[in-house]
Amino acid sequence: MGVFKRLRDLTMASINDLLDKAEDPVKMLNQFLRDMEEDIQEAESGVAKQIAIEMKFKQQVDEAEDMVQKRTEQAMKALEQGNEDLARRALEDKKEHQNRFDELKIQYTTAKTNADQLRSQLAEMKDEYNKLKNKKDLLIARAEAAKAQKQINQAMSGFGSDNAAKGFDRMSEKVLQMEAEAKASSELRGSNKSLDDELDSLGAGSGVDDELAAMKAQLAAKKEQQ
Repeated sequence: MGVFKRLRDLTMASINDLLDKAEDPVKMLNQFLRDMEEDIQEAESGVAKQIAIEMKFKQQVDEAEDMVQKRTEQAMKALEQGNEDLARRALEDKKEHQNRFDELKIQYTTAKTNADQLRSQLAEMKDEYNKLKNKKDLLIARAEAAKAQKQINQAMSGFGSDNAAKGFDRMSEKVLQMEAEAKASSELRGSNKSLDDELDSLGAGSGVDDELAAMKAQLAAKKEQQ
């Protein structure tokens, strides 16, 4: 039956191969399961029809068998009552029912074999579906983890790269240049003092010298008073 084709196609190996090529494994996994659910429903319908055929043949076989047994008993009863002609007719009808029974038995056996095979395939299909359904959550978790890792790797691709290091080196050189220029500017300003600034600095004493001179004057004045 065509409804079992996906069971042959959707093996674990083929699913893993398709997931490798899929843009969105999560959507693909859900789609796989939906497809298998539809196929299982179709298969169940097909199996149900085959079982109905099996049951119909079984009923006809049983009816034919019952008629064979019934005509046998009737022929014996007719003979017991001395009615050989009636017994003969019963046996002739029995023969027709026997032939029908033999034909129906062959058809019933074939129908039952087909139904049993379809039952087995359907059970296998459901078992495969349940395995994939149980594995879906694990595969989805792996897919999400891989997606997150890929995003992190992309974000980190430029982090700490040579371009960033070279940029820091350029900024360090720029800061050193600025500091050197500031120092040079300060030295240049010191070398450009005016004549008045230099003369004023000659008469300027330190605060400590002035305070020490004042204390000496106080001591001298105190000795004179004694």
